[in-house]
Amino acid sequence: MTTLADLAELVRAPAALSVPGDVIAGAAAAGALSPRTPALAGASVLLYWAGMAANDWADRGLDAEERPERPIPSGRVTPAAAVGLAAGLTAAGVGLAAA
Repeated sequence: MTTLADLAELVRAPAALSVPGDVIAGAAAAGALSPRTPALAGASVLLYWAGMAANDWADRGLDAEERPERPIPSGRVTPAAAVGLAAGLTAAGVGLAAA
C-alpha cells in the first residue's frame, strides 16, 4: 500500500522548498510582483513535483539497478500510480497558473 510518505519521497517534496523563492525573486527582479505571484509560486511547486514523479517513472528501469530503494523499484509506488500522479500534478499546476 502506497503511503503519503512514499509519494513525498517520489516527488522529493522537501526539494521544492526553493521553488517559491525562485518565482518570487524572478517576479521581484522583473518588477512584476502582484497578487498572482503566490499562486504562480504554488503552480511552480506542483509542476516541479510532477516532473520528479515523471522522471522516476521514466527512469524506473535504471533505478531498479542503481537505486532499488526508490519508491517505484522497491514496489512502494506502482509505475501507474507514479505516471498518474505526474499527470494530476501537471493538470493542477497548469490549472492554478491559469486561474
